[in-house]
Amino acid sequence: MSNLFIGLGALNAFFAVAMGAFAAHKLKASLSAYYLSIVQTAADYQMYHALGLILIGLLYQHNKTRLTVVSGWLLFTGIILFSGSLYTLGLTGTKWLGMVTPVGGFCFLIAWLMLAFSYLKPTKT
Repeated sequence: MSNLFIGLGALNAFFAVAMGAFAAHKLKASLSAYYLSIVQTAADYQMYHALGLILIGLLYQHNKTRLTVVSGWLLFTGIILFSGSLYTLGLTGTKWLGMVTPVGGFCFLIAWLMLAFSYLKPTKT
């Protein structure tokens, strides 16, 4: 599981850099500032949570709990829902996908809380 999260994190970091560069260099001339900022927000959050996935992969090596695994899957799901819906909105103007974005954000929030709980809960000694 550790390698999977590290690998997924690295792939997401790659795509975040690629999308950020694509937006900054190629889309700048064709998108409005509003839609360009949406794509940039998607890339930013994808990168933050890609790094989070890598962190979870590393932490899982030392704390093999179900909460750690679930938080990793929630981060990955959040990237797809949050960043994916924002990329689609920014690139196509499909506004109804904006309703999906908060679900991805909620996945991020729950993932970080679960990770915190997995380290803050009392341990059995």
